[in-house]
Amino acid sequence: MTKAAELREMSDEQFSVILKETTENYFRLRLQAQTERLDAPSELHKNRQLIARIKTIRNERLRLSTDQQTPDQD
Repeated sequence: MTKAAELREMSDEQFSVILKETTENYFRLRLQAQTERLDAPSELHKNRQLIARIKTIRNERLRLSTDQQTPDQD
């Protein structure tokens, strides 16, 4: 499991790859859960949490970049 601090240190390219891999893995786990018994049902929860963590950090980065581009209007 990747921690948020480790994710924040990654480059944008690594970040995109991790998100894509995790999303694909989560899809496979969901499919497997519907068709047969899972070896570790907790993996569904862990993958869902990791996807949320990645998307949260991605949104933080986007917000920071837009805040830096727009000057304050005080």
